[in-house]
Amino acid sequence: MTITTRTVPYATGGGSKLLDVHSSGRQDDRCVLLWHGTGPDERHVMAALAREIAELGPTVLVPDWRSDQPDGGREHLVDSLRYAHDHARQLGEGTSRLILAGWSAGAGAAMGVALQPKECDGPPPAAVVGIAGGYRRPARTTGTVPLQAVDQAVTPIPVRLVHGTADEAVPVESSRELHEALLSHGWDSRLTQPDTNHAGVLGCVYDPTAGHCVPANEPAVSALGRQTAHMVANAVPSPGRP
Repeated sequence: MTITTRTVPYATGGGSKLLDVHSSGRQDDRCVLLWHGTGPDERHVMAALAREIAELGPTVLVPDWRSDQPDGGREHLVDSLRYAHDHARQLGEGTSRLILAGWSAGAGAAMGVALQPKECDGPPPAAVVGIAGGYRRPARTTGTVPLQAVDQAVTPIPVRLVHGTADEAVPVESSRELHEALLSHGWDSRLTQPDTNHAGVLGCVYDPTAGHCVPANEPAVSALGRQTAHMVANAVPSPGRP
């Protein structure tokens, strides 16, 4: 399958930043907004996973954002979310089926939106996927610690979590704690724990020379990225599926 990628600007902070749109060209009303981690403007790190997701049908949007801004990146994240909601409504002819996903710090930011969507000036997404996320720190979107916000959330949505048991950057216990907290409050939460590290859940390895994650050459690691892609794409059912 051929995946096309085009780069477009999204409005933020009186200017704009770049966002990649990955699409298979198939008719599908699912739209995924995929946030990278704390590395400033690292949408390229998510490209391999984004293409894997796009091969399953959804359109995937991957924006640049900068964690080194005074607000920790909140404005970029919230403005890219607004852009994604608009894009998803166009795909769904007025009905938003937006899946919000993030890796590392992007996962915490996404979970903040799931728990407190009104703090981000918009409706809740259809589902949220947290990939190797830390949920013991304030979310960059809301400023609230996700594990402390579960008690206050009033609109449960599907949550899918994936976290490597060998994660050296963010302990897997973070996702385990959030998963149990969500279940105890009646949320539809599922947790997958592959035997891999912080980069492996993306189907990547960390390249110290490049200073960021790059697609893995090992088939077993690449397969982990495909598993994560399936989790993201299937966080809400595609048309015609239960």
